[in-house]
Amino acid sequence: MSDSVAPPNTGPKRLVFLVDDHPLVREWLTNLINQQPDLEVCGEAESGPQARQAIAALQPHVAIVDITLKDSSGIELIKDLKQSCPKVAVLVLSMHEESHYAERALRAGAKGYIMKRETTRRVIGAIRHVLEGKLYVSESIAAALAAQFVSGKTLLSASPVEQLSDRELEVFELLGQGRGTRQIATALCVSVKTVQAYCARIKEKLNLVSATELLREAVRWHETTHPG
Repeated sequence: MSDSVAPPNTGPKRLVFLVDDHPLVREWLTNLINQQPDLEVCGEAESGPQARQAIAALQPHVAIVDITLKDSSGIELIKDLKQSCPKVAVLVLSMHEESHYAERALRAGAKGYIMKRETTRRVIGAIRHVLEGKLYVSESIAAALAAQFVSGKTLLSASPVEQLSDRELEVFELLGQGRGTRQIATALCVSVKTVQAYCARIKEKLNLVSATELLREAVRWHETTHPG
């Protein structure tokens, strides 16, 4: 994708809502976006529940969403926004490797995916890109998606972990963060038995025998996909 899209010459500013669990990131994005002649931050949230309520009330033109939020999942938020606020474009801005999460985010309803390590110019370009109704992904992911279309395969076929459902992956990630079963149940608003059922399915899909093996693999995955 090109580095940037030129701002429109006239017209009201487009409203941007920020969803990220790191205050420093939200502050950086606010300063960056509010410097643009065509964009303005209208609100922010650190969790899915906060974001759902605020976005429904404010109806921004675009929401910038991270994959991992405070006690909630960015993927689930994207799915909810697709149903409740279909006119709000969603751009994922995340430290998570796009090779692991871009297709999941796009399937959930996002219009673009960009890594936090990209330049500010690319971030602003991505925002304007999705505001024009276009899909924004990196050139490597765009090529992979094209190859997927030709072959009929998905990007999520390289690793057993990537065969997990979105909810199973969410449980897997929370395990990797050191959360216990009850903590995960509280975070996801489900019962402990439901979490245990997810864990059983994860073990089956990953060919793991014990809870210890599951926890070890979850921690390894978390460290691999959350650099720094």
